Amino acid sequence: MISTVLVANRGEIACRVFRTCRDLGVSTVAVYSDADADALHVREADTAVRLPGVAPSETYLRGDLVVAAALAAGADAVHPGYGFLSENADFARAVADAGLVWIGPPPEAIEAMASKTRAKELLGIAPLGGVTEADLPVLVKAAAGGGGRGMRIVRELASLEEELRAASAEAASAFGDGEVFVEPYVENGRHVEVQLLCDAHGTVWALGTRDCSLQRRHQKVVEEAPAPGLPAALEASLLDTAVRAAKAVGYVGAGTVEFLVAGGRAHFLEMNTRLQVEHPVTEEVYGVDLVALQIAVAEGRALPAEPPSPRGHAVEARLYAEDPARGWAPQTGVLHRFDVPGGVRVDTGYASGDTIGVHYDPMLAKVIAHAPTREQALRKLAHALERARVHGPVTNRDLLVASLRHPEYTDPAALDTGFYERNLDALTAPPPGGEHAAVAAALASAASREGRFGGGWRNVRSQEETRTYGDHEVRYRPTRDGGYEVVSPEGVRVVSAAPDAVRLEVAGVARTFEVTAYEDAVHAGRHRLTARPRFTDPADLREPGSLLAPMPGTVVRVADGLAVGDRVAAGQPLLWLEAMKMEHRVSAPAPGTLTALHAVPGRQVEVGALLAVVQTDAQEEDPV
Repeated sequence: MISTVLVANRGEIACRVFRTCRDLGVSTVAVYSDADADALHVREADTAVRLPGVAPSETYLRGDLVVAAALAAGADAVHPGYGFLSENADFARAVADAGLVWIGPPPEAIEAMASKTRAKELLGIAPLGGVTEADLPVLVKAAAGGGGRGMRIVRELASLEEELRAASAEAASAFGDGEVFVEPYVENGRHVEVQLLCDAHGTVWALGTRDCSLQRRHQKVVEEAPAPGLPAALEASLLDTAVRAAKAVGYVGAGTVEFLVAGGRAHFLEMNTRLQVEHPVTEEVYGVDLVALQIAVAEGRALPAEPPSPRGHAVEARLYAEDPARGWAPQTGVLHRFDVPGGVRVDTGYASGDTIGVHYDPMLAKVIAHAPTREQALRKLAHALERARVHGPVTNRDLLVASLRHPEYTDPAALDTGFYERNLDALTAPPPGGEHAAVAAALASAASREGRFGGGWRNVRSQEETRTYGDHEVRYRPTRDGGYEVVSPEGVRVVSAAPDAVRLEVAGVARTFEVTAYEDAVHAGRHRLTARPRFTDPADLREPGSLLAPMPGTVVRVADGLAVGDRVAAGQPLLWLEAMKMEHRVSAPAPGTLTALHAVPGRQVEVGALLAVVQTDAQEEDPV
């Protein structure tokens, strides 16, 4: 019997495993990097062990330190979670060699399936060799790991070498393995997968299908179970193929076989020899705890001959600290408040007051809704996200709400992986009511000042005051009875105004905005607003052509041979930033001359840091 489990991971999945361990009466051990010293998963564990002397980006890849931590803490089993070392056969062997129970598949099965190249060879599918123009577009993929890291679409042969290098560097950083391969890229298919659970006695459960087609940068954003609208014959074929793959390698534990479905055919993608991020939707539909079953299988217990019957529909949305309107740029800072109402499941590695750093994936939480039908689950999830209080850095919350209500997503026949490529501009448009949220923010601020400095009845008409939030200018004046009159935008009547709540009436419809102000932003209802200063700070002025860091991160490299004075072409890559284990390219905005280069490999930069200056040809022609 397992008594103490160390989770060789961090964040949401560590907290998720700890929750099941508590339910089972199993003690827990966390490991952490210096950057995670005060993380939620560390606070929730019974025991925590620091992994010393390693850069935060590499800490959770050091299997030797993890095994030593397990032995030091008295653990008798290791759960790998997902990502990091979860599909590393050498780590699985090291755990077993140390006399610990490995809560995962046999190392031989990991070796057979965890590398996408070897998995394809096992199934008789060869990756592309020499790529020609006729093969395009192609997909460069990391042989180990997943989550969109080490993955690039290549549409022009001239960019293949650079994309191979970038993908390899990203894969090495995320998984400790820089091997990549190339395969044909299938445009706009559906990403469908099958959840497996196998015991050591020959029983294999295929727990239905999941659809994971809503993706950005090949990383899943919204997942659901079962995959809607699949023809019965195709679904049966997917389940059969997944079961045969598991039996072929003597698989034990939880695993997932992924397919790309297009034109009525299923193309094998990979088998993930671990628990998937999106496993909660399967748990909700089948009424099981996959982590508890993983532990039971690792203890040698047999599964029942048949899995439970499915019920209803479940949808999961991944809430990220990122700005979809700015190239999905990851965001950092204090998560001042985090609360999701609405009777939904929330799996997270953060709590109110935690800081979102630069070293790891920007996922804040997974929010999961289960209901009797798909339509009900979508509506329930969208409503819960819309009412959530997510105060702090910019997130993809509004994008998720809009996605769940978009006709292309609510219609299963329209599902495919090109959803965001087609619809991103419309989905990232500001939610309606921003001008009224700005009014609420301005009046809440005024009410706060009145409370501090006194207010009340006035003998003369007050002067008009102006506050600007983003693109919204608010003009108002205090009234003689201690209230407020909104001058602009027109048609707004103030019902009440307090520092934390403002009630407005527009065209006969009243609405209350909950308002909370922080140093970096004001949150009014679901709107995040940034006050615009009345005067521009001269320090904020940059010369034309300045290239600023779009996110906090580390400069990982500069283009070979690039030097001040060089001519650059529009779109030419100049340098690369790494943030949260993803590489982000900074390119020349237009043809011109590089007049300054401040980026140095290894340098950490904050948002807005000056990286380089390109004097464009247009600037040279206009000597203003």
